[in-house]
Amino acid sequence: MATRSIYKAKPRTPRLIYARKSIATLPNNPHIYIFDDPKSLNNHILSLLPTNPPKLHLAIGSTNVIPPTADSLKENHHFLSILQSVIGIHAHEDPDIISQAQAMASTGGSNLGSGGSMFPQQRRQRQARQGPSYGGGGGAGGDGAGGASSQGGMGGAGRGGHIHVYDYRHPPDYGRIPDPGDIFGSLEVDGKGEFVDGHGNYQTSGTYRMCTRDGILGLSPFLRQRLIERLKLEEEIIS
Repeated sequence: MATRSIYKAKPRTPRLIYARKSIATLPNNPHIYIFDDPKSLNNHILSLLPTNPPKLHLAIGSTNVIPPTADSLKENHHFLSILQSVIGIHAHEDPDIISQAQAMASTGGSNLGSGGSMFPQQRRQRQARQGPSYGGGGGAGGDGAGGASSQGGMGGAGRGGHIHVYDYRHPPDYGRIPDPGDIFGSLEVDGKGEFVDGHGNYQTSGTYRMCTRDGILGLSPFLRQRLIERLKLEEEIIS
């Protein structure tokens, strides 16, 4: 009599499904990540790096309001020093800033008044804005702010001078300087539109604010990438 073999299937191991939790970003700045503050239930940590938990030493700062306001944001001064260091090293390589320097040295550069220049993309942004203009300064005298914020626009039309490196959250109107709180610093340009000493002798303004009523930290794509690269290096060192 033939025997029938009985095959007993092994029970299948349940397949685990891992749901990857996405990290929230600011509604008005998708490049900035939001994390819970481990030291405070009502606080949030803001960072340009997606590392979770964030390295507090490298975070932009903390806030109890999203999106942050000028009053709610507590700036991380170490981050600000890294930011200024990156700008000082790389600003003269930024395509937007190079265009600004060349515009100053051109015939049209003499029409920039006290130093506020505008790139095509910024002009479109300004035309789309509603309400009154908040651009600061204007005229040969500038805005009266100390440091590099009062230097932009000297010269032009082959005479050289200083140009501002500023936050993109509120581009100035054509021919006007940015608000003092938006100015990172300035670079020196010669009459040919080239940076003095090859890098422009960057000077910090001393007036920059990380967050204003117009938003928080708006860098050019070039400078934002250089800053993120620097932060990742710093993160590896302290890990």
